[in-house]
Amino acid sequence: MTTETTGRFSADGMPVLIGSVPLTEHDKALQWIFNATPEIPLWPQLPHNPYEQMMPQFAEGLPCITEENLADPEGRIIFDINRPGFEEEMLAFYEEYLAVVEDPATLTNSRFKVSRERAAGLYLFADALSKRNNLVAVKGQVTGPFTMLTGIKDRQGKAGYFDDTIRDMVIKGISLKAAWQTRLLAEISGKPVLQFIDEPALVGLGSSAFIGVTAEEVKEIINEVAEAIHQAGGLAGIHVCANTDWSTLLGSAIDILSFDAHGFFDKMAALNNEVSTFLDRGGIIAWGGIPTSREEEITTETTESLSTLYRTQMQAFVNDKRDMAALLRQSLITPSCGTGSLSPELAQRVLSLTRSTSEKLRADIL
Repeated sequence: MTTETTGRFSADGMPVLIGSVPLTEHDKALQWIFNATPEIPLWPQLPHNPYEQMMPQFAEGLPCITEENLADPEGRIIFDINRPGFEEEMLAFYEEYLAVVEDPATLTNSRFKVSRERAAGLYLFADALSKRNNLVAVKGQVTGPFTMLTGIKDRQGKAGYFDDTIRDMVIKGISLKAAWQTRLLAEISGKPVLQFIDEPALVGLGSSAFIGVTAEEVKEIINEVAEAIHQAGGLAGIHVCANTDWSTLLGSAIDILSFDAHGFFDKMAALNNEVSTFLDRGGIIAWGGIPTSREEEITTETTESLSTLYRTQMQAFVNDKRDMAALLRQSLITPSCGTGSLSPELAQRVLSLTRSTSEKLRADIL
């Protein structure tokens, strides 16, 4: 990442959301999003739909993944490299991968596009963008390869991350799915695309669940996806709810770091030097300061209390080179996570607080 990459986009403390919404209708979800974040909207993911949950939504076209009865409560998604025809499917996958890398224009109708069945909100969003006249940027999202690889297992329970064949195919597949989405949104909107990599599984990095996973491996994986996004002309963001090894992500090729500032700010504050270096090279912090995990926090926090909290937290990174206004220009105001698991009433409050808190911070500081 360089300042040339991010120089065409100034975050300016604008509000942005995380993708999931607790609704059953994409058009209603999209209206919520445009109302809360008209400057930088995103496409809605509705996790009530089994095809829009984190694993299945971006699994199609990857021959290493097998889906079994996804619409059934007992359905599952696994990997199976021993099934008949797998070798031929793998060869076809790599042939198409290499062809797309050589000629990115062929991404449009490749196996790496996401179908309307899996992302109806994306297609509805794309159709609506031409009617929006106040866009500053648009946001997309893709399930991260680490989350996909640790979430899918074979029939014996072995995670895909620990199978070299599966790991390489998933990383390359997710990278080009992110690139496809970036190109689509850029062509339609004509605005900068903030393409986020959603990696909730990175919360377990360093725990006994991922013995044998190194920080350097994780950085290489994230960098491969980020590079694909950059090649497609987008800015690469990463979102991790809760806590993780932030220093690894701050030192990666990402442009935007999204974290739960409401619940885990102390973990980020301890990395003052790493955060300053990230900001110095043009990085953007997406401050997840609007709570989404506990009902009592969502209902008791106000625009005033949250804006005060933001100012207190941001002060930790103010220095001789960067005052509060400069820091806000490299900040986005976001919920701590998606709202897909909340009630519609609580989700609406989160969206409303995100917008109002951003407006107050911009009015007070910029």
